[in-house]
Amino acid sequence: MGMLSEFREFAMRGNVIDLAVGVVIGAAFGKIVTSLVDNVIMPPIGLLLGGVDFADLGWTLREATVNAAGEEVPAVVLGYGAFINTIIQFIIIAFAIFLLVRTINRFHRKKPAEPEAPAAPPEDVVLLREIRDLLRR
Repeated sequence: MGMLSEFREFAMRGNVIDLAVGVVIGAAFGKIVTSLVDNVIMPPIGLLLGGVDFADLGWTLREATVNAAGEEVPAVVLGYGAFINTIIQFIIIAFAIFLLVRTINRFHRKKPAEPEAPAAPPEDVVLLREIRDLLRR
């Protein structure tokens, strides 16, 4: 029973729950960014480049063939278009995380404390200084 209660204590700790929520939200955010890149950003870029769909771009290393048994052997394609889409998704996610962290840091950043004015000296010190100044004259 000790291990089960220890595991429950670990799982209910705030950091673990926060991490789980972050992972779920991150996965959902990743899907949103993927849709943004694939369906909103890349089509206009593809249109500007002559109606090319970036996801279909690639170098065919070997054409599709039919083997002796009559089964189709798929082509071997180096899909650099999908790679370009993934790079754009990464840049968007990295920029969004940068903006989020920057905003959080602004809220947590404390303003530097202004140096306090020196406290006024006690009255007896002020009187002794006045006496000293009078004796110098």
